[in-house]
Amino acid sequence: MDELLERAYCDTADAVEAWRLEQLLAAGYPIAIAEQLAARQDVDLHRALDLVDRGCEPELAGRILL
Repeated sequence: MDELLERAYCDTADAVEAWRLEQLLAAGYPIAIAEQLAARQDVDLHRALDLVDRGCEPELAGRILL
């Protein structure tokens, strides 16, 4: 049963990371920065999107967040 739970957790974590990546790319982040941000659970996705929405260039926002 532990293996099944671990696999389900990994599948969920992968799905969340893929969704985060999709959101970051849609906001205009370059792929390399978006991949880094999506993979980091300590990076607040809402903050990343808000920075760009407020006019911050995605490259600068990535440097701020990473």
